[in-house]
Amino acid sequence: MITGSIVALVTPMHADGRVDWESLDNLVDFHIDQGTDAIVAVGTTGESATLETQEHIDVIERVVKRSAGRRPIIAGTGANNTAEAIELTHEAKRVGADACLLVTPYYNKPPQRGLIAHHEAIANAVDIPQWLYNVPGRTAVDMLPETVSVLADIPQITAVKEATGDMARAKQLIDLVGDRIAVYSGDDETAYQLILLGGKGNISVTANVAPAMMHELCMLALDGKADEARALNDKLMGVHNAMFVEANPIPVKWAIERMGKSGPGIRLPLVGLDPELQPNVELALKEAGLI
Repeated sequence: MITGSIVALVTPMHADGRVDWESLDNLVDFHIDQGTDAIVAVGTTGESATLETQEHIDVIERVVKRSAGRRPIIAGTGANNTAEAIELTHEAKRVGADACLLVTPYYNKPPQRGLIAHHEAIANAVDIPQWLYNVPGRTAVDMLPETVSVLADIPQITAVKEATGDMARAKQLIDLVGDRIAVYSGDDETAYQLILLGGKGNISVTANVAPAMMHELCMLALDGKADEARALNDKLMGVHNAMFVEANPIPVKWAIERMGKSGPGIRLPLVGLDPELQPNVELALKEAGLI
């Protein structure tokens, strides 16, 4: 089982929107050097919505090859089309991903029984560890804890990323499924609290810019050191907030460019960070000692 800080990796791009393969390699090395425990390739933060299908697969494969077994690689393969999700999950397995992260189908708003049927179909089609991903603020569909509990009995489903930031919800979920599958936070601000409740780690945007600190935060929480975890989280709170002053991944891509880790590229309909917000993000990075 993977524990600790799992970075939701950005997909670095040149100014014209082409994938910056050299920077991608360097980011993988950076995270391994800084103690990141696992890497998600082509999730929301990796701009899965604007990568072409072949690019999507190519980025996953590049991250797998660059890691070369040094860290587990989780491939983002969710879609609001079950057949597409099956195809991406199959390709992720083919190129060597260790697991797949499957966001709930977005926009078309399936009922709970549709979510169950969707994930059953993927699990039946591809034998690879599969992580559920609930982020209703993005998808307009909320996978209820009771639904997760049904899906947790499927052997291929081994984890869930819960990104509501609701600790009552997190406790309910951990109580229901924590003895069967891993529960990870998908909300940086509250991640240490979810871990203290019995979660196994955090799938993190902040880890793109503060990998060592996010690893330490998760380890403190996993060790039950609540006061120390809270103090470190307080130090990072400005960064957590800064990463969402506009839609993710707009702020984090600006931040890693400011840190010299990537070029400025981002794909439409996303655009670069509002110039009026850039000083706020820069200040947060400085206050956390990241630049």
